[in-house]
Amino acid sequence: MLHPFISRTLVCLFILNLGACGEVATLPEQAGFGLHPTLPSPNHTLIPTVNIAPAKGWPAGETPRAAAGLAVSAFATGLEHPRWLYVLPNGDVLVAESNAPPKSEDSKGIKGWIMKLVMKRAGAGVPSANRITLLRDANGDGTAETRTVFLQGLNSPFGMTLVGNDLYVANSDGLVRFAYRTGETQITTPGVKVIDLPAGPINHHWTKNVIASRDGSLLCVTVGSNSNVGENGVENEINRAAIWEVDPATGRSRVFASGMRNSNGLAWQPQSGALWTTVNERDEIGSDLVPDYMTSVKDGAFYGWPYCYYGQHVDARVKPPRPDLVTKAIAPDYALGAHTASLGLAFYEGNLLPKHFSGGAFIGQHGSWNRQPRSGYKVIFVPFSDGQPAGTPEDVLTGFVSADGFALGRPVGVAVDHVGALLVADDVGNVIWRVTPVVGK
Repeated sequence: MLHPFISRTLVCLFILNLGACGEVATLPEQAGFGLHPTLPSPNHTLIPTVNIAPAKGWPAGETPRAAAGLAVSAFATGLEHPRWLYVLPNGDVLVAESNAPPKSEDSKGIKGWIMKLVMKRAGAGVPSANRITLLRDANGDGTAETRTVFLQGLNSPFGMTLVGNDLYVANSDGLVRFAYRTGETQITTPGVKVIDLPAGPINHHWTKNVIASRDGSLLCVTVGSNSNVGENGVENEINRAAIWEVDPATGRSRVFASGMRNSNGLAWQPQSGALWTTVNERDEIGSDLVPDYMTSVKDGAFYGWPYCYYGQHVDARVKPPRPDLVTKAIAPDYALGAHTASLGLAFYEGNLLPKHFSGGAFIGQHGSWNRQPRSGYKVIFVPFSDGQPAGTPEDVLTGFVSADGFALGRPVGVAVDHVGALLVADDVGNVIWRVTPVVGK
């Protein structure tokens, strides 16, 4: 019998090389996009496909490739795992430099150990900086010449939103409020916890995002699931895989919408006024399933996780089944491709980029680990008309994976700066990219 360590090592080497010899997609990547994605039968395999692009970072002088008519440059470099962005009214840019908190119960057993190794290869094995950095471009040249530690000592921060003079930060375990004064470059006054958020020793999907309602009276907060498809027990999924509505004045909360495995981006669609979100769907049933998606969020709606996906397509892995919930599940509005890890979401309301982008959605796709060939690893744009998706997605930034299969960068959060340029957080390249029109266009 092999020594357990040798056995584990062989299993890991096998899995990490599955991209060349394991299960592969039978459909083109684009089949998983749009209003009516193709949903083939699930492909259950003994060992899941693992096909990560190992993190490498950008060689000096290299950048992503921008779409025709657009240019890309570095707004800031040398950050530590920048994940999320928020633009303050005065033009300052806040960057959450963050990674997963310790999760002692989320990496047990062979599978957990393997996934920990996979995440390390993907560039997600670094400690969390646990801070928010402020970037300022005072002279308007497109590069941040001022960089300060705005907030530190946080707990894997992610989402941020400003309401009046109150800055809300969504840590991995709670929503915290800080007093903010326009123009200040550092906050040293301790924050006040508004509400605890589900965390604990598993905290599988740890990122929490936050957005304020139009009048600022309520907050919406994303809380991801504690597993892939409920395998850690339903008792560990209470009030997770959901978007919460929080009253910041009282701390009262309720589940606004549920059944969303890992909701990340939150944004108000400018024409319809509806709340939209990006959601990462489940893994391990084949390279062609299940498409990640973006959707308008309806109060009280159930989107299927874990019992079914993309409407009422039952996931037979989930025991016991819940046919009563399956009948309630509604399909999302727009598919974003299987395993693309679509995270960032920003609707364009600026005037700098071509008019074609007005009202549409920019989406940061962090990139797949469970698909052969790989998907995502780019920033895309989805056009909208009358408040609804109206066309096929377009590549905005590509080239994040090198010709020999290394991740030079991985897009996460996206935001629009105060003059209308697109900002993109790259947590492998440790860069904030800035997208503008080509001069003269």
